Amino acid sequence: MTLKYWLLGGLLHALPCLQAQDGARDLGEDGTREKKEKKVDINILPVVAANPTVGVLFGVLPGVNWNMGTEEDTRNSTALIGIYYTTLDQLFSSVRSNAFTRGDRFNLLTDIRFNLNSQPTYGLGSVIDRSEIVGSDEAASDKYGAYTGQQMMAFDNFRFYETVQKRHKETNLFYGIGYHLDIFWAIDDKKLALDSVPPKITQHYRYQTLKGLSTERYTQSGLSANVTLDSRDNVVNPYQGQLAAISWRAFPEFLGSTVSASQLWMEYRTYLNLKKERPRNLIALWTYGWFVTSGTSPYLALPAIGWDMFARSGRPYTQGRIRGEDLVYAEAEWRFPLQREKDKWGGVVFCNATTASSRTENIDLFANFVPGYGAGLRFMINEKKRVNLGLDYGFGANGAQGLFVNLNEYF
Repeated sequence: MTLKYWLLGGLLHALPCLQAQDGARDLGEDGTREKKEKKVDINILPVVAANPTVGVLFGVLPGVNWNMGTEEDTRNSTALIGIYYTTLDQLFSSVRSNAFTRGDRFNLLTDIRFNLNSQPTYGLGSVIDRSEIVGSDEAASDKYGAYTGQQMMAFDNFRFYETVQKRHKETNLFYGIGYHLDIFWAIDDKKLALDSVPPKITQHYRYQTLKGLSTERYTQSGLSANVTLDSRDNVVNPYQGQLAAISWRAFPEFLGSTVSASQLWMEYRTYLNLKKERPRNLIALWTYGWFVTSGTSPYLALPAIGWDMFARSGRPYTQGRIRGEDLVYAEAEWRFPLQREKDKWGGVVFCNATTASSRTENIDLFANFVPGYGAGLRFMINEKKRVNLGLDYGFGANGAQGLFVNLNEYF
């Protein structure tokens, strides 16, 4: 989980690096015992944070990196595990991993979350200045509105995504199927006031009622067909290669979905080296498109920044700040070393843009672009596997800004 608008203290000093050994020690040629190669690395980041949405937050962010075969024939696997609790009785927990079996025969993608959540929503479409509360159909038809602000929502959610892809012969092509489940319940729309005069109608309530859906609980459950071309040299911190992925997801009612729908996810990443002798000096590019292709997806299950697998899109905005029936995101990042010969310390400069549609309000995709930009530091805590600890600060439209901490690179 990316931590946004949170203050973190003692970051580097509070970072123990726990490395689990694989097997015992072997005797070397001189008769002394040598360690076998470590196959599992566990890096634990304690987190203490504060903001008005969560109060004070306490938790840990373990990052796990391992190899199921050998470095020569198997890519490294990675997982991020987050467990946080706040003084406002919120709970955030997640397990997200990208794993490769021996010989890269199979690629396993896992995304599991259980959250007792509270976060703002801002309506649909990439329009920053819009009505916070819609009081009538006439006001609702004004897609830009007269007010700005956020609509706080409390909700609980559970996610279970599992995708299994098989490698095609000895190539970088993988294909397979997946199961995707999102459940949202105990939804409390804080700004909704139906008994007031005039009634105060939020964007979430309006969308759900227009679609004939519950405003308190809904589920999206379905299967996916997936194809991925992945030539990256390292999944946690690539220096070269490309990733191209496409996932078509069908959510029929007979699998438990509140209403039938389908969605399409398309993604591309590439890494352009700027200096052959310093592979860490590179330009990284990332873009994805996420679309509702048929039926109706419930409000909180619609495409939104920060709801990608590792919650990395959308610096410097809060999770879900841009949401819509269609969403396109693009980001560029310059990554460079800060030392002449070593790779321990590095820096990044990034910029991104997001556009989203609202079909119910006639806000077209590509009609509005929301920018973000910023810079950060990197400290490589495991040089062999290229595991980075990152600390970034970002700025965006309408005064948005935030501090971000992460393990591994953003993409």
